[in-house]
Amino acid sequence: MRAQTGVSINAKSAEAGADAARRARQGLSGIKLAFVYSGVQYDQKELLAAISEELPDVPLIGNTSFTGVMTQEGFITGADGFVGILALSDDNLTVGSACLAKDGDARATGRLVAYAALAAAGKSVSNKIEPPDYFYMTAPPGEEELYLKGIFDVIGRVPVFGGSAADNAIAGDWLLYSDQTVTADGVGVAFFYTDKPIANVFTGAYKESANVGIVTKLDGPRTLVEIDGVPALKKYAEWTNQNADDLKGDKLLFASITAPIGVKDPLGELVAIRHPMNGNDDYSIAVGANLAVNTAVIQMECSDSELITATGAAITALTEKLGTKPAAFHLVHCGGRRAGIGDRIGVVYKSIRNAADDIPFIVEFTFGEYGTEDDGRNTTGGLMLSFTAFA
Repeated sequence: MRAQTGVSINAKSAEAGADAARRARQGLSGIKLAFVYSGVQYDQKELLAAISEELPDVPLIGNTSFTGVMTQEGFITGADGFVGILALSDDNLTVGSACLAKDGDARATGRLVAYAALAAAGKSVSNKIEPPDYFYMTAPPGEEELYLKGIFDVIGRVPVFGGSAADNAIAGDWLLYSDQTVTADGVGVAFFYTDKPIANVFTGAYKESANVGIVTKLDGPRTLVEIDGVPALKKYAEWTNQNADDLKGDKLLFASITAPIGVKDPLGELVAIRHPMNGNDDYSIAVGANLAVNTAVIQMECSDSELITATGAAITALTEKLGTKPAAFHLVHCGGRRAGIGDRIGVVYKSIRNAADDIPFIVEFTFGEYGTEDDGRNTTGGLMLSFTAFA
C-alpha cells in the first residue's frame, strides 16, 4: 500500500477541495479510497465535487471534524474552513463504500448501507456475500450502536474503526458524506478487502480510580439517572470532590474530560469511556454512549499531560501490534480530549509526529469513537483514541 495526504485552508469550498486533492494524489496511481475530513464552514457538496474532479472515480468517505485536522504538516485549521485528505493506493486492495441518509430506524439503515457497500465492492452475488476483512464507519452522535448492529446483521462481527461526525461548537451542525451523499443523519461505511494486515488500538488511556458504582436507573440508553440508587450527578460530584450544582449544564462536559466514567468489558481487557456530557437539573447525567442498568461504572482519571502523551504511546503500541512497518495511519482522536488540550494541540502534534516518523497519517477529531479489541469485540466510546494502521 501507498498513501498520501493533502490539506487546505482556502476560504472557498471548491478551491480548498481541489487544492487538497491535488496534494493527496501526488505520486499515487490507482487510488482506491480517500478519507476526507473538513470544517463545517464549507459547502460540503461543493468541496466534495471539487475533490472528485481531481480524483475521478475514487470513492470518498468522511465527515466534518471538530476545529481542525492533523497530518504530517501539523495541526490544520482556519477561521474560514479546513480540509484534510488521506488517499490510499494498493493494487491488491478492494474497497466498497456507501453513505445513506437514515431510512426508518438506525439498525435498518445499517443493514441497507452494508448491502450497498457490498455491492460497490462486487462482493454480493446471488445472495451470497463475502464479509470484508475490516471496515470503517462514520455516523452522527446518538445512535452509533444501532447502526453497528445493523451492519453486523449483514456481515457478522467484522473489526471496525472510525468516529462520529463533529462540528466546532457542539451545535448539531455536523455532516457525514461520500462522493454521492451528504447528510446530517445517516451512516457511511468503507469495506476493506485485502491480504495485508490491519491493526487498531482502541483506548481511553485513563486509569481506574477506586470509585465504582452500579447503574440502578436510566432514562433511555444515554441518560444516567441513578448510581447505587443515588442521583447520578450527586454521586459523580461525591466521587470527584465537587459540588453537584456547579456541574449542571455543559460545565460537566469540560469538568469530566480528565475524570470521565467507564464500563469494563466482561474479560476486563477494555474500558470503554462514557463521557458525561451534561448535568441535568434533576441531577441526572447525559452521557455520550449507551449504558445498561445493573452494570458497573468506574470513575476514570488522568492528568492533562497524559491526554497528550497517550497519543504517541498509542501509535507505538499500534505499530507493535501490526507487526510490520505501516504504510499509513488513520487516527481518530476524540474532540472532547482535543478541547481539554486546548492551545497545547501543537504538543500533541509533536507526540504523534515523533511516533509516526515518516509514515503518512491523518487525524480527525470526533464526537464518538469506534474500535476493536483482539477477540473481535467492537464497541463505541467517547474521550477515546481509535488508532488504525494499514500495512
